[in-house]
Amino acid sequence: MPIYEYFCPNCKLKFELLCPLSRLNEIASCPRCRNGAKRVFSSFASFSESPEGVSTPIGGSSPCSTCSAISCATCKG
Repeated sequence: MPIYEYFCPNCKLKFELLCPLSRLNEIASCPRCRNGAKRVFSSFASFSESPEGVSTPIGGSSPCSTCSAISCATCKG
């Protein structure tokens, strides 16, 4: 079952839910305030770690594109 990302306009919570494809377009109940939340487009990032511990992006969109940290271990984002 795919994981989808939702956003609640009432309390501004962004959350994920496992949801079958048959319920893809249904409004989800926000776990914080119980109001309706719509599915939003989400991106992902995939990393590979070398034996030396160096993390390298290998797919998706990287959140590191604007990061000035020397390594992901020191990132504060």
